[in-house]
Amino acid sequence: MPAAPYDLTLPERLMTSVVFASPHSGRDYPTGFLRESILDERTIRSSEDAFVDQLLAGVPQFGAPLIAARVPRAYLDLNRAADELDPAVIEGVRINTHNPRISSGLGVIPRVVAGGRAIYRGKIPLSEACRRIETCWRPYHACLSGLVDDARARFGESILIDMHSMPHEAMDAVASSGRRRAEIVIGDRFGTTAGAALVERIEAAFVAAGFPTVRNAPFAGAYVAQTYGRPAQRMHAVQIEMDRSLYMNEREIRPNGNFTGFKRILTGILAEIADIGRTGELSLAAE
Repeated sequence: MPAAPYDLTLPERLMTSVVFASPHSGRDYPTGFLRESILDERTIRSSEDAFVDQLLAGVPQFGAPLIAARVPRAYLDLNRAADELDPAVIEGVRINTHNPRISSGLGVIPRVVAGGRAIYRGKIPLSEACRRIETCWRPYHACLSGLVDDARARFGESILIDMHSMPHEAMDAVASSGRRRAEIVIGDRFGTTAGAALVERIEAAFVAAGFPTVRNAPFAGAYVAQTYGRPAQRMHAVQIEMDRSLYMNEREIRPNGNFTGFKRILTGILAEIADIGRTGELSLAAE
């Protein structure tokens, strides 16, 4: 198990209601987990949002906190509910309702990585799944919940920006002919997890920087957006997916030659997003 399930970086002074999170960039793979897996060390990283935490490293200078996972997604998925247990990979689990995430092998304890490649030869004990949830999932969400609550208390609102990366081919099925391929997907669960004005401003920031942007297809947001996005209670959550080819070599899982330039542009966009939460203007607009 990783020494800590997440890293928390706080600003010298909290100046915005925006909280930045990276739940899938963790890369502290436990030795025992790697030994149990049938995948090699590169393949098991294919579901990882590699380097997203590094891309976000500058946000504390804008007065915003950053929470970034250390626990890897293949070990435990922080963007799933604690009860999204997959009976196909965890012994002694029964499921009574259909859950497409579990059915595809992407529950809180994933059965597969990208491309549907199995992680384990068989099943893991329920006790092991519960241990991972207690030692990794619950501490991460306790911290994230605290950050969101603190933002609401100080600014009258919270804005959670949940940052992810997507494989370049993820847009193949939804790309429109004759239009430039989208490189950013903004997810608000089809208008249910964030105010429209907020989403419009985030989208405008990416478009102004030259990134083709779409909403909710193929990624609308999962557990984090659904849980922390309650606009009627002045809690906003937006999931942002970035095309990995913009900054990394996906096959070799390493930064590419565009990494530094992309990070500089992205940091400017994130500064604009942080500015949205400086005055509590979303709360004022709702009154």
